Amino acid sequence: MSTLELRGATKRYKKDTVVDNVSFQVAHGETLVLFGPSGAGKTVLLRMVAGVVELDEGAVFIDGHDMHDTEAEDRGVGMAFQNFALFPHMSAFDNIASPLTVGANSKQVIKAGVEKVASLLKIDHVLSHAPRELSNGQKQRTALARALAASPPLLLLDDPLRNVDAKLRFEMRLELPQLLEKQGATVIYVTQDYKEAMALGDRIAVLDEGRIQQIGTPEAIYLTPHTIDIARLFGDPVINLFDVVGQRDEQGTYVELSGQRLALNEDKAACIDTDSVLGVRPESILFVPEGTVNAIPISIEAETPLNEKVVTLALTEGSREILISRPAGTDAPSSGQAYVSIDQSALMLFNKNTGVAIGESHDAKNSDGVAA
Repeated sequence: MSTLELRGATKRYKKDTVVDNVSFQVAHGETLVLFGPSGAGKTVLLRMVAGVVELDEGAVFIDGHDMHDTEAEDRGVGMAFQNFALFPHMSAFDNIASPLTVGANSKQVIKAGVEKVASLLKIDHVLSHAPRELSNGQKQRTALARALAASPPLLLLDDPLRNVDAKLRFEMRLELPQLLEKQGATVIYVTQDYKEAMALGDRIAVLDEGRIQQIGTPEAIYLTPHTIDIARLFGDPVINLFDVVGQRDEQGTYVELSGQRLALNEDKAACIDTDSVLGVRPESILFVPEGTVNAIPISIEAETPLNEKVVTLALTEGSREILISRPAGTDAPSSGQAYVSIDQSALMLFNKNTGVAIGESHDAKNSDGVAA
C-alpha cells in the first residue's frame, strides 16, 4: 500500500489552466473517486500523478517522497486510461501479463495471475485475441486487467468501465471494490458517473474547472453539497430547486413554498431577506392526505416508472415544477390534485448570487481540511 499527497498541483497549456492549485491526500488502502464533468481536468490530474505529464507548479508525494525527479516507470503505479494504450502486436494475454514479466515471475505465476483477473473481468475467452479483434469494451477490460495484474500499491484508473455494457458495469461496481480491498491498493478512480462514484469511493473529490470544489464521503457530498452545481451533479432525478427569500418571526427562521411554511435550522439564518435557492431531493418529498399539517398542494402532470422507483412530475400552486420520487409498489395518486409533505431536516439552502450553501460550515476548505 502507498500514500499519495498532492500539494498545489498546477498544470497550464498556453493560457489555459487545466489543473489549478489542487491539494489532497489519499490514505493507505483508500479509494478516492475523482468526479466531475467532461473537461474538468480529471485525466490531466491523473497523468500528473503517474508522471507522464509534468507539473508547472506544486508537487506529488508517494509514501512521503517527492516524485519530481522520479520517472513514471519508477513510481510503482498501475495505470488504466481511457485510450486503452494496449500493445497492438501482443495478444490480450500478453498485454495483461506485461507487468508480471517485469518481475521475472515464473510462467505458472504469470499464467495464474492473468487468468485470475481475466476471469473477474469476463475476458478469459478472448485472451488469445489481438487488440484489433477486441470490442471497445473488451479493450477497456484488458487495460484494466493489465493495471490490476501485478497488484501495484498505487492504482490510477481513468473511467475504466466507460465502454463496458450496463450489466457488466453494474456487476463491476459490486466486485471491483472487493478486489481492490483484497489487493490493499491505494486508488484514484476517475469517473463522470455519479452512481459509480457513490458506489466505489471511500471519499469523493469533486473537480470542476481544474479545482477541487469539495472532498468528502459519498453521504456528505450527497446530503450536504457545498454548492448548487455539486447538488445538481448528484441524484437521479435531479434535485428540486426553488427561488425563495428567508424570513424570520417569533417561531424562528423559515421559507415559504406554495404558501406553506418550511422551518429552517438557525445555522441558515443568513438567508433572511436574501435571495436564496431552496434545494429538496425528490426522495425527501412524500405524498400525504389532505389536511396534513404544512401539506403542500400540487397538481400531478405525469408519472414515470423507473424500475425500482416511480417519479412524479407535478406543479405547485405557483406553477413551479416539482419532482417526487418514491419506491416502486407504494401507493400514491397518479393524476389530479394531491398533497405532499417535505422532510424539513433534509432541506438545503444556497445563496442565489454565489451558489454557495448557507449553513453548517461550508467555507473555502474541503472536508479533510485541505484548501481548494
